[in-house]
Amino acid sequence: MKILVPVKRVVDYNVKVRVKADGTGVETAGVKMSMNPFDEIAIEEAVRLKEKGVATEIVAISVGVAACSETIRTALAMGADRGILVETDVAVEPIAVAKLLKAIAEKEQPQLIILGKQAIDDDMSATGQMLAALLGWPQGTFASKVTVEDGGITVTREVDGGLETVALSLPAVVTTDLRLNEPRYASLPNIMKARKKPIDIVKPADLGVDPTPRLTVLKVTEPAKRQAGQKVASVAELVHKLRTEAKVI
Repeated sequence: MKILVPVKRVVDYNVKVRVKADGTGVETAGVKMSMNPFDEIAIEEAVRLKEKGVATEIVAISVGVAACSETIRTALAMGADRGILVETDVAVEPIAVAKLLKAIAEKEQPQLIILGKQAIDDDMSATGQMLAALLGWPQGTFASKVTVEDGGITVTREVDGGLETVALSLPAVVTTDLRLNEPRYASLPNIMKARKKPIDIVKPADLGVDPTPRLTVLKVTEPAKRQAGQKVASVAELVHKLRTEAKVI
C-alpha cells in the first residue's frame, strides 16, 4: 500500500501570532515555522501502518514556497520515504491544494491519503473533504482510530455526539484528529538520513492547475482584548451582576 501524506508549513504553535502593521495579514518574517500539528499526526499514523507491514511506501507532499522543503525533510526524518514539493509563491487556498493533490494522486496511484483535519493557521478544515470529492473516493474525517483490514479501512470519527465508526473501501481519504496518536520525535540518525532522501520539485503548471486565489483579504485585525474578571462577595451579588450587567439571566 502506498500512502500520500500532505504536510503544511505554518507558524509554530508556540509562537504568538502578530498581525502585520498594514493589516494585510499575519506577520511571518523572522517567525519560527513548523509542520502543522495535525499533519504530524497524519505522518505518525502512516509510519505506524508501515511498521505494521500494511504500508510499503509513504510520500510526503507540501505546497508552497521553497522553504516548505524543510517541512518535507521533517516528515522524511519521521519515517516518510520520499517527498514532493509543489513550489509556488502564490498563497494557495484549500480548493487549489485539493486540485494539486488530486493531480499528484492520479500520477502516484496511492491506496490511502492521510492528512490533518485542519491547519492551525486558517482553520479551514476543507482540503481533505474537497480532495475526496474531486477524486470520488470515500472519506473518513476527524479520525481518532484507524484500522486497515480485509482490503478496506475502518475509521472511528469524533463527532459532536460522541464517536461514529465508518467502514471505507480503498482507495480512501482520511483526516486526522488530535486523539489518533502522539507523534514521535525524529532522532538525530533519522534526521541525517532524511537529508539523503529524494524530494521532487514540480510547479502547479506541471500538474495542470492554476493556483490563483479566488478570495481577497480585505483586512486582518487583532481580536479585542479580554476584560479583567471581577470578584464578588456573595451569591446574591453574583446573581445581581449576571442579571443587570452581563444580562445573561
